[in-house]
Amino acid sequence: MNYKFLIYISYSYAVPIGNPLEKEIKKQGYTIKWFSDLDDGKNALSDKNDVIKHIKDVINYQPDIVLTATDNVPDFISGLKVQVFHGFLTYKRPEKSNIEAHFRIRGFFDLYCTQGPSSTQGFLKQQKRHPHFEVLETGWSKVDPLFPLQDIRKTEKKPIILIASTFTERLSLAYRDDVFDKIKELSLGNNFIFKMVLHPKIPKEIKEKWNRLDNDNFKFYDTTNLIPLFKESDILFADTTSAIQEYLLQLKPVVTFNHTFNHDYLINTTNVDKIEEAFFKALKYPNELTENIIKFVNTLHPYFDGKSSERIINASIFQLTRDKSYLKNKPLNLIRKLKMRKRLGYFTLKSYNKPYTK
Repeated sequence: MNYKFLIYISYSYAVPIGNPLEKEIKKQGYTIKWFSDLDDGKNALSDKNDVIKHIKDVINYQPDIVLTATDNVPDFISGLKVQVFHGFLTYKRPEKSNIEAHFRIRGFFDLYCTQGPSSTQGFLKQQKRHPHFEVLETGWSKVDPLFPLQDIRKTEKKPIILIASTFTERLSLAYRDDVFDKIKELSLGNNFIFKMVLHPKIPKEIKEKWNRLDNDNFKFYDTTNLIPLFKESDILFADTTSAIQEYLLQLKPVVTFNHTFNHDYLINTTNVDKIEEAFFKALKYPNELTENIIKFVNTLHPYFDGKSSERIINASIFQLTRDKSYLKNKPLNLIRKLKMRKRLGYFTLKSYNKPYTK
């Protein structure tokens, strides 16, 4: 059977999540279309052929399965609504609300394709309270291109340090003048090569500031395709960005600046003058640190085969075609549904509240 898939996004950073899914869908011989409900995502999809531009055309497409890298999805388009997530649970804020937000049930999804035991357990707990969806652990499509892992630790040339930062100003190293000055100083030395990426939501003037630092040992990359940079770098320097969890899947060390948690799988410093010392420590790949990274990764994403997209597609088809009479109807969710209609400029009474059946 030729199932019709829709990859639904809002922001440009979701494109690398959808690309491996698109590849797998085509590999299995099914139909694939993309749709973005915001301009940032639309612009990021400008070079793709399989893009639906208007919500009316999405409705007419009548997808069987909607793979969603957003928190919400229109209830009035057809198809099994599958949450594939736009990031890991980051543990970036000590507040309980940060964790609760990751596991918040908004009443739009039929299936959660979780990334590993830590996310699976959280959504299974929620499923007991809200029995209108299924939870299947698959791994995360975005990190498929990371695998198989390659050990690139080298001694014959300068180590490469990748710098990444979150967009939340109070948590971000990118806004700090003292961090900028320290990286500038180190890049003018002869010990390290720096490559930097910033979150798409970081203001243009901050990006331009770092871009102007360009020299023989520092280069800024304006991209959401982080995997190649992950692979060629030796360690990551970051704050609380979700890129940390993705990077750790390579079992490479991460140095953080002013992280809000004292995680034993990170090397954290709160002193600008200690940053270089932390780099040298990380580049030695300490045994205890590596062991802690492995323990963390085994709960976060214990899949190293690069086949998470395949598992997501197969899980989605399985859930679409199986008997779902054990599931309750989705909640009415009137306020959220109205907001979605307003956001898309499309008002209809149609809604798929019951478990979707092909």
